[in-house]
Amino acid sequence: MIHRKTRWAVAPWSLTDEQQSKQLAAHLKLSPLVAKLLVQRGYGEVEAAERFLRGGQEHFHDPYLLLGMKAAVDRIRLAASNHEKIRIYGDYDADGVSSTALLVHLFRSLNYSFDYYIPHRALEGYGLNKKAIELAAEEGIGLIVTVDTGISAVQEIAYAKELGIDVVVTDHHEPPEQIPAACAVVNPKQEGCGYPFKGLAGVGVAFKLAHALLDRPPLEWADIVSLGTIADLMPLKDENRILVQYGLERLRKHTSIGFRALAEAGGIELDNLTATNVAFGMAPRVNAAGRLEHAKRAVELLTTEDYDNAILAAIGLDSLNKERQRVVESIVKEAEQQWQDKCEEAALAGRLAPPVIVLAGEGWNVGVIGIVASKLLERNYKPVIILGIDEQSGMCKGSARSIEGFDLHAALTACDALLDHYGGHQAAAGMSLHRDRLPEFEQRLGELAAEWLTADDWIPKTSVDLVCTVNEATIDTINELSQLEPFGMGNPSPRLLFRRTELADRRSIGKESKHLKISLGSARPLLDGIGFSMGAMAEQLKPGSKIDIIGELSINEWNGQRKPQLQLHDVHFDPAAAEFPEREHFGKVYQLIKKLSQAPLEGLGSRLSQQTGLSLETVDLMLDIFEELAFIERSNGMMIAASSPQKRDLTASTRYIEAKQQFEALQISVFSLNA
Repeated sequence: MIHRKTRWAVAPWSLTDEQQSKQLAAHLKLSPLVAKLLVQRGYGEVEAAERFLRGGQEHFHDPYLLLGMKAAVDRIRLAASNHEKIRIYGDYDADGVSSTALLVHLFRSLNYSFDYYIPHRALEGYGLNKKAIELAAEEGIGLIVTVDTGISAVQEIAYAKELGIDVVVTDHHEPPEQIPAACAVVNPKQEGCGYPFKGLAGVGVAFKLAHALLDRPPLEWADIVSLGTIADLMPLKDENRILVQYGLERLRKHTSIGFRALAEAGGIELDNLTATNVAFGMAPRVNAAGRLEHAKRAVELLTTEDYDNAILAAIGLDSLNKERQRVVESIVKEAEQQWQDKCEEAALAGRLAPPVIVLAGEGWNVGVIGIVASKLLERNYKPVIILGIDEQSGMCKGSARSIEGFDLHAALTACDALLDHYGGHQAAAGMSLHRDRLPEFEQRLGELAAEWLTADDWIPKTSVDLVCTVNEATIDTINELSQLEPFGMGNPSPRLLFRRTELADRRSIGKESKHLKISLGSARPLLDGIGFSMGAMAEQLKPGSKIDIIGELSINEWNGQRKPQLQLHDVHFDPAAAEFPEREHFGKVYQLIKKLSQAPLEGLGSRLSQQTGLSLETVDLMLDIFEELAFIERSNGMMIAASSPQKRDLTASTRYIEAKQQFEALQISVFSLNA
């Protein structure tokens, strides 16, 4: 028996969903699988699905629907006409860098007098600060335009006003109760803003400002927008989806100097670039500048018009990223040792290991502790807080990552009295506090976790879009799945469950037989599958076995041949598991009923059960479904088969849909109990 590693959460599917998917497939000429996925993701109406699949710039929202946009445009244009010097004030992460770079291109194209400023992560920290404002005043800045920051800078913006500097805020972070008294605040999430889409990245808000200033959407900078949007894990829906589509197309076919240099330095193929390549290839290199040195280096890369400068900057970022990886690896090693020591100490004292991982170290680079927290969460599946301690002051700066069910922002709010500063959301947050408060902080977080989390919450969850069959996994259907791209936050690559699927063959492959290669199906063509680091399963699986698999479909190209392939995420194999009747079972029972034509109901179920080998309960379910579909009639103690029944699919039966959903829900709950 092979137990699955995670809780499997299969999205619900109703008769209404089935009907909608059939309408979509017919109207938009889609395969049933792709139509079902569209319905599952909230695009069940033909118009909504068509917009999702084929939407373009005509679906951009009016930038002036953003509260404060007119005031922002008016003030920036006034600064330009008065020849005031404008300072773009950005942030040091990839979204902040992208936002800054976009406004550099914008103001350069408009011939404004401007420069830009990004605070140093370690020396200044996040957001506007008074020293930076004083420097702006000394240098004659008349207007500061923030990007990806500023929504919480109430005191700093008031101070800027005292020094004679106006501020336009563009941001996308959650607004506090008190909004800064800036001459304009543009943030789709602020109260009273009727903008239809709240999920823009900081660079997305900057793009809307550019749209308003130019009176057109500046798609020539969509590549920069896609970088910041993907890197900041924004949902790839609505405008974000359109912007990233345009951006990826530009990166592939009209690559700018900076991005071409970045791709060359990082060994990134541009011809078939995907959002995943941007997330794991480009974004880390752009982020590395702000993590280890200064984000200005990344802005220079994205704004230079000289290729020699670009390639030097890109090589520098690539080197910084490699250094960042070494630093992360070193801190992870130290943190893991700390955690093991805590677990051993708890075991010796007869206690359970702490429910929340809180680890701190002197000299830990605060620019990378968020990555360290993510790695420890992945390994241990517990909320994690990693803090760097300043040796001289004893102050700690921390970064947190959480599991589903444990709201970090709510937890930090409950620990407010122990913290100097904090901010974030459910899944990620940052905070600062003195090292003397760490034990109490850890204890309080542990109490909250024990109070808020259930036993299931401690098991990782895999969300499944649909149940799929081998017959649906064709080359044409997989090609059609590409219409759902780009994949990312809010629009993940489809995860499919293949239930009780026959295993045709299996073997371990690769160095030390580390990986698993399988073939699925009872008849050709078979579906190949690859499971990385699953090689040990080969000995437990036997051809002919029925297995449950979650995976993602792709096309494997080898020696000029293209074949469907399933990348395995999780496997469950229970030889004793019950089965839901397949279509051929229904067909077999119905043929027997047609031969009978009519028969007494008493004893009919037992008779059919003996003839087919199916359980009496299963046969009774089939009779219910046949009656609902008008294939048979049951009255006066008799079963009468319809002489010329209308051809109807099993999925037209509410009883069939409900029974299948109940069966699958039961199987998932059984998996959870056996995990």
